[in-house]
Amino acid sequence: MAGRGKFITFEGLDGSGKSTQLQKLAAVLRADKIALTCTREPGGTAVGEKIRNVLLDTATCGLAPRAELALMFAARAQHIKEVIEPALKAGHFVLCDRFTDSSEAYQGGGRQLGSKLILELHRIFCNNLQPDLTILMDSDVAASVERAKRRNNLRSERSGSAEPDENRFEHESRAFFERVHATYLAIAARDRDRVVTVNARGTPHQTHEQIVEIVHRKLKLRRGQHC
Repeated sequence: MAGRGKFITFEGLDGSGKSTQLQKLAAVLRADKIALTCTREPGGTAVGEKIRNVLLDTATCGLAPRAELALMFAARAQHIKEVIEPALKAGHFVLCDRFTDSSEAYQGGGRQLGSKLILELHRIFCNNLQPDLTILMDSDVAASVERAKRRNNLRSERSGSAEPDENRFEHESRAFFERVHATYLAIAARDRDRVVTVNARGTPHQTHEQIVEIVHRKLKLRRGQHC
């Protein structure tokens, strides 16, 4: 029987390079023969991806903050049951692009619903599952939002009307994203043992090197020849 795996989450503003760095880390861990499950939120399951379409599509502009939060946790509860917990029990390292910290930052901070509500919902719906390590990609607010807009618009142009544009959050104000960023930093200060902040303002290679070092140090992994 394999031992329980490790749960690593990537957090930060959209456009900070989370998805790119998750895939780069996955390549390193696979080269070291570590079994992996890579996933994302909102999404990760058939149900979760449908909820993602509702949450991120610009057409869903009238969604109330508490309705938005409820949908996030509905997708997350399904994700944990269907993907995350089975993979951890099978001994996999689970790399997840966003988890409950995103809800605390975006809905708790950005929507000003507060951290207390998000943490209580996490306890109820997620059985208080905590990542073993969270990589917080700390980036410039304006630059990250602009990169996210360009990426999402390009994806929409390529796919035509077949997919939602996923730009709903990018239409928020600068003040919204400043609150999100500040909440992320507050989470990192509160949960120092779990959350490690990475300067994501350098080149992708520089950021990747930081992340590989952090993962091996925090999780006490041996550095292989591919690291």
